[in-house]
Amino acid sequence: MKDLANPMWIKLKGLLFLLIGITAAVLIFLDEPDLKTAALLALAIWSFCRCYYFAFYVIEKYVDPGYKFSGLISFVKYLFSRRA
Repeated sequence: MKDLANPMWIKLKGLLFLLIGITAAVLIFLDEPDLKTAALLALAIWSFCRCYYFAFYVIEKYVDPGYKFSGLISFVKYLFSRRA
């Protein structure tokens, strides 16, 4: 499979990810509509975003400039292939 290169399809893919995330969050909240669920959901979303940023930006810019991020699977491979 070749890389996705068409800007329209890339934007559509991003929009679909956003819609999936919003739908999942709303359905989780509607299943248990209380402040605790909303807070835990917001915390989970925030921490996953920060983890993705760490895997993508922090490692590439500050830890190992030779590493080029190409997805979370490549990041896991990177973690297990490098010395601590």
